[in-house]
Amino acid sequence: MDALKKVIGVVLIIIAAIVAIHTVIEPLYHTSTEANPNSSVWNYINVLSAISIVLGVVFSYARMSRIGEHSSVQEFIAANTLFYGFMFAAILFFWNWFGILKADSFTAAGAETRSMIWIIFDALLPLLNGALGVHLLRSNASE
Repeated sequence: MDALKKVIGVVLIIIAAIVAIHTVIEPLYHTSTEANPNSSVWNYINVLSAISIVLGVVFSYARMSRIGEHSSVQEFIAANTLFYGFMFAAILFFWNWFGILKADSFTAAGAETRSMIWIIFDALLPLLNGALGVHLLRSNASE
């Protein structure tokens, strides 16, 4: 199980880097238009993001459930922040992603709202993935 946790930790860190780097460099190579506001690379990154959110929720919940009365306050705060952070990111991501997939029939939010949600999500996911990925890579991740 330790080897699996380390592999998932590496996967989360790689996805964090992909999302962070692409968020920063997209304006350098993609010219936004009304018909094509984002590059097509996001179609692939969104699948990776969905995978990392599911892994993040599962592993951060496992970490949070291991918190006992002998755990430190720092561990309690870290575990809960990761779990609820991943839940927050999951709600933002899946609401926005499913809305984009059904863009012709889902009109509850405008393009500006969707763009703002993506900006928040693209800043949040690398931090959550990186923190959980590093935790899973550390030797005491099996606590």
